[in-house]
Amino acid sequence: DGLKDEKGQPLRYDRIYYVGENDYYLPRDENGKFKTYESAGDAYADTVEVMRKLTPTHVVFNGAKGALTGDHAMKANVGETVLIVHSQANRDSRPHIIGGHGDHVWEQGKFDNPPAKDLETWFIRGGSAGAALYTFLQPGVYAYV
Repeated sequence: DGLKDEKGQPLRYDRIYYVGENDYYLPRDENGKFKTYESAGDAYADTVEVMRKLTPTHVVFNGAKGALTGDHAMKANVGETVLIVHSQANRDSRPHIIGGHGDHVWEQGKFDNPPAKDLETWFIRGGSAGAALYTFLQPGVYAYV
C-alpha cells in the first residue's frame, strides 16, 4: 500500500538509501596500540572488557571508513525525493541532513505510524532503525551526519 503521510495520503520517493551505523570495540595494549590475536576466541575476554565501557574505538557507516563518501556518496538530483533508512545496533544516534531536514520522519522505524514532519534532527534508539524522506530543492552538497 506504500508510505503515507500523517493524513493517510500516499508518499512517494525516487531513491532509497540504507545507512547502517556500526560501532567497533577493539582492545588496545598498555601503549595504546590495537592488539592482535590468533583467533576470535583468544580476543574474547579483552573485547568484552572494551565493550562493557560502551565507548567504541571506531564508528563507521555501512561497515567501513569512507563507505558513504566520494564515489560511494548518496546522490540525488534536484527535485528528487530520497528515503534514507538508518539503523544503529548499539547506541542512540541523532542523524540529520546539513542543508536540509526530514520532510517526513519515522523515528521508530514503524511505517504504519504517522510520520513526524519537518524535523531537523531525528532520534534513532540503539538497536532500532528509523527513516526520513527529503525532497532536494536546490543543488549543492548536503552532509548526512
